[in-house]
Amino acid sequence: MNKPKVTLAVTGLNNTDNPGPGVPVIRSVRESEAFDLTVIGLAYETLEPGIYMHNIVDKVYQVPYPSEGSGDLIKRLEYIQEREKIDVLIPNFDAELYTFMKSSARLAEMGIKTFLPTIEQFEERHKSELPAFGKKHGVNVPKSKSILKHSDIEKIRDDFEYPVMVKGKFYDAYLAYNKEQVRMYYNKISAKWGLPVIIQEFIKGTEVNVVALGDGKGNTIGAVPMRKQYITDKGKAWGGITLDNKEMLDLTHKIISSTNWRGGMELELIKTNKNELYIIEINPRIPAWVYLAVGAGQNLPEAMVRLALGETVKPFDKYQIGRMFVRYSYDLLIDLKDFEKLSTTGKL
Repeated sequence: MNKPKVTLAVTGLNNTDNPGPGVPVIRSVRESEAFDLTVIGLAYETLEPGIYMHNIVDKVYQVPYPSEGSGDLIKRLEYIQEREKIDVLIPNFDAELYTFMKSSARLAEMGIKTFLPTIEQFEERHKSELPAFGKKHGVNVPKSKSILKHSDIEKIRDDFEYPVMVKGKFYDAYLAYNKEQVRMYYNKISAKWGLPVIIQEFIKGTEVNVVALGDGKGNTIGAVPMRKQYITDKGKAWGGITLDNKEMLDLTHKIISSTNWRGGMELELIKTNKNELYIIEINPRIPAWVYLAVGAGQNLPEAMVRLALGETVKPFDKYQIGRMFVRYSYDLLIDLKDFEKLSTTGKL
């Protein structure tokens, strides 16, 4: 039986100590062997390790950051599309999703299919909007508040008890025990990600996570819960294990059903000593640890590609409990000429 030919474009090739999801997403789709697959890597920086993993990507194009203007990014994609005929695009960074969602109609006109949340779904799960989200959908969330200036830091004690979490609108989270630490983290986060900075109630308990995929009609195509076993200084999982936890799965199904979630999702949860689950973040894309779900029996990246292509995908009904992953560092040797070629021509 001939496999369908699919050209897949993927961002997030920065497979470092703060890994992007791009490499595990590509690895998952490749290992499914469902398609006659060509992979186009889209890189923002010339030293993203995934660029030089020639068993992962077939070609790489450098693209401008969305912050430089969505017009420049779309124009670059038009250039790439003329040459590569991309069928499906999977973006993997929170900071780029808005541009791709807003441009989804233009991408479709170009022949590039995506399977992303709607702008409404994306906006309502922002960290700054989490209290309203919790009230609307009937789920537990920590109390949080957005701050826009230094003088707001003085008022934190009016609404919160220390310690508090200090978070960026896209990434980064720090635990602060006093206003001096809040001020330090506020400066660090706002310089990197802009405003607002979010102050969030600290919920004591065990951090657990769920990777999931919604079909946009209220159905959960797949969901796998995990507990981090080793965490880096950036808060990233360097090891984890799948869990047998009906409450986490029920909560995931509830959110996907209530929001009609479309696309990949990661729920970051805190399980308290009273076995209550609090949602601390909803990331609107596939997480970097998705390969654990694949190894446990749910190939969510492959299912996402199928959904983007308009296929009907049967939901997964099980996964392997007690499946573990451990990340490792690997020295990848490359030729300087490859780096120079990408740097000068924008293509490898």
